[in-house]
Amino acid sequence: MQFLHLALAILVVVIWGFNFVVIQIGLQEIPPLLLCFSRFFLTSIPAIFFVKRPQIPFKMLLLYGLTMFVLPFSLLFIGMHAGLSASLASLLLQTQAFFTIFLALLFFKEKMHLLQSIGACIACLGMLIVGLNLGQSITLSGLILVISAAFAWGLGNITSKKIGKVNILSLVIWGSLIAWPPLLAASLLTTGLDKVLYTLKHLSYLSGGAVLYITYLSTLIGFIIWSFLIRHYPLGTVAPFTLLVPIIGFISSFFVLGEPLEAWKIIAGLLVILGLAINILGQRNLIENQKK
Repeated sequence: MQFLHLALAILVVVIWGFNFVVIQIGLQEIPPLLLCFSRFFLTSIPAIFFVKRPQIPFKMLLLYGLTMFVLPFSLLFIGMHAGLSASLASLLLQTQAFFTIFLALLFFKEKMHLLQSIGACIACLGMLIVGLNLGQSITLSGLILVISAAFAWGLGNITSKKIGKVNILSLVIWGSLIAWPPLLAASLLTTGLDKVLYTLKHLSYLSGGAVLYITYLSTLIGFIIWSFLIRHYPLGTVAPFTLLVPIIGFISSFFVLGEPLEAWKIIAGLLVILGLAINILGQRNLIENQKK
């Protein structure tokens, strides 16, 4: 990998890892569904007037917007708001890789490498350690919601696979257009119009900056860089960089939010990251065997 491209890969995982800290900051003033709505509204408007709609059936675009954006991110934001720290959210959300594998087995009859099974078991041990430490920096509802977000992200990945090759930027922008109307409706129903208007009227510079970061850095720039790297390098070369996301999440949460780094968090994090690394190795071996 060229040095510039290596720098871009590191940049995007730093953006995505720090994104969990930014979400936590935004949630201090903005209700979770309203924050989620703001992200996708600003991602799609005014970009849809300059980017053509992806050449896929509308029902697939609708399914993509719901499974890739509405479900995972609303569950993630609500879960963090309900009592899950930014560091643990950054870690547990990565389990979407295992949900994707199991869903691919179910829907596409894909094979599963032995290493992927071993990786999933190791990662489950890490999640078990997190579950055994409820009541410290994590609530049961927050844990269930974020794991549900990881499962929903797996559904989104299956939808993306069914869509096939398409302009990623166009898909993200138009998928965001699908996402924000139901999120706005859900926000108005759960929060109320008065609170929504009050929040928007009294938005601080810090919360406004959080919305801009989540929208433009994490969503648009992050996806643009990532899709560029995937187009230029094998997935097995690019995918391992995602292992840095929870590491950045842990470090930035410690320094910015003051979240303690207890021993159980470090052990759980190492187990999940090790499981993910073994899973990536299993995926690479499976692809190489299929080519033979």
